[in-house]
Amino acid sequence: MPLNIDFEAHNAEVQQVWEAFHAGNPIRVPMILGTFLRFTVLNPEANLKGITFGDYFHDPDVIFEHQLRHEYWVRHNVPSDTPMGIPDIWTINVDLMNSYEQLWYGAELRFIDGNIPDTPPFLSDETKYSFIEKGPPEPFSGWMGRIFDYYEHCRQRAEGYEFHGRPVQVGAVSGAGADGAFTNACALRGPTELCLDMYTDPEFYHALMDLITTATINRIYAFRERMGQPRDSTVWGYTDDSIQLVSVDTYREFIMPYHKRLFDEFGAEGPNAIHLCGDATHLFKTLRDEFNVMSFDTGFPVDHGWLRDELGPDVTINGGPHADLLLRASPQQVRDETKRILQSGIMRGGKFVLREGNNLAPGTPLPNIQAMYDACRQFGRYDGQPEEM
Repeated sequence: MPLNIDFEAHNAEVQQVWEAFHAGNPIRVPMILGTFLRFTVLNPEANLKGITFGDYFHDPDVIFEHQLRHEYWVRHNVPSDTPMGIPDIWTINVDLMNSYEQLWYGAELRFIDGNIPDTPPFLSDETKYSFIEKGPPEPFSGWMGRIFDYYEHCRQRAEGYEFHGRPVQVGAVSGAGADGAFTNACALRGPTELCLDMYTDPEFYHALMDLITTATINRIYAFRERMGQPRDSTVWGYTDDSIQLVSVDTYREFIMPYHKRLFDEFGAEGPNAIHLCGDATHLFKTLRDEFNVMSFDTGFPVDHGWLRDELGPDVTINGGPHADLLLRASPQQVRDETKRILQSGIMRGGKFVLREGNNLAPGTPLPNIQAMYDACRQFGRYDGQPEEM
């Protein structure tokens, strides 16, 4: 059931909140949500066409049409500090979830009932060196070429197309970004096997990390060129979730040199941003100091008050209640946890953005999302006076 709210008034408030936040004089904490595609594909209330991820991965028309239905449903049902209602122009993304890079390297695509697709590790002790000998894949080979074909198909279909009386544009595409060199290495080899390789077969470990890093750099430049984007950048947003597995010392020795290559290419000046699911907070200060990362998108578990003390008031931190709590708790429990986080000290400096930690689960009750948003608007104010709800 769509929200019964005044979208015009909501959007005016959202604009005011973000303008004040970016000006460094925030009114209250903004709230965003990770309502990515699985949130609607795996939600029967939002997926009335009954599409599957098999349909989505193999048909660009399904991508085009469901991205629009997804955006419409979120903009009419899910409250947060993002514009709601019908936009002036719809923006869709050609998004193949978190499998696109592993597919490019040759992994098998596996569909799982009730979940997003996966790619099981395939580099065994017997095959791992033959994989290295092949060298980095070409930027538009295999699935990466298919992704770009999907992107071009959707762009052509968007020409002159209207959805609810508004035009459509195609924004991002999988392939122009990266899910992380170490994360990809774990996905291809297996996290346990890769961590053992660090010490028992460092020659292979470094060859694999070098291959993935080189391939990532080549691909991003190639996608930028084909998409007519500037080749060079000095500010970058990155992610590498699997680094949560290692200590600071291990990170510095085995992973940081490859991150340095990537940040030197795409974010040499910064300030940069990074998304890290799970709990990688023990690495945040190192990332801040080494790569000028000044914006962190966190997962769970996170001690928000400690993290603010650790990073100081000038670093932007995105985080909030655990996604599983939002899925399973009562609205009152969600409200209490949101209040607790907001009052933990995380708001000091005015650079906190509330969001779920991390990626809103399909089936999350909408009253729980509303409870989180109401608590944000009430307890996330910077004037010291909670708004009456």
